[in-house]
Amino acid sequence: MFTGIVAEIGTVRHTAPNAAGLRLEIASSRVAQDLGIDAGVNVAGAHLTVAERDTHGFAVDVSAETLSRTTLGRAIRGTRVNLEPAATPATALAGHFVQGQVDATTKLVGRREASGGAARLRFAVPKGLARYIVMRGFVTLDGVSLTIAGLGKTFFEVALMPHTAESTTLGALAPGDLVNVESDVLARYVERLVKKA
Repeated sequence: MFTGIVAEIGTVRHTAPNAAGLRLEIASSRVAQDLGIDAGVNVAGAHLTVAERDTHGFAVDVSAETLSRTTLGRAIRGTRVNLEPAATPATALAGHFVQGQVDATTKLVGRREASGGAARLRFAVPKGLARYIVMRGFVTLDGVSLTIAGLGKTFFEVALMPHTAESTTLGALAPGDLVNVESDVLARYVERLVKKA
């Protein structure tokens, strides 16, 4: 479980196909220090398990299933990724409940800059997820917990605050870029409970 509050931006230092799918080696100065082998870590929105670790980073194996649902298969040396270690009972829940189970990818279709480094980002609604995206509800984009600030039939918008723009990869997004999307798990539970009633 995660909160969607990014602890650090890591950098992919090596990629290699393997029996699982793909091994990613990620350079990290802060997050890696708190990770052990088999620890959970959120990498660009995907919950992965640490397979190796050294003083400068860690390695994770990405399954074929995760590669098919995320942007991680496009990662190359130098790709920047949002990192968050798994939450503990002492973790402040500053974001929302994030599982690290990416539903789909979607494209940034518009970006409107605001004063002070803020921006309004518009994304296409991924197929099958429209019912989980509601005004002032939560969505996770590349591992970042955000609030829906605008909504249409084919798009949703989030307001990117200056701190979030600086401390996550979202600040560098340009129209056409893809991001990993996880819808709010609580909405899914409510939907299932209502269907059973």
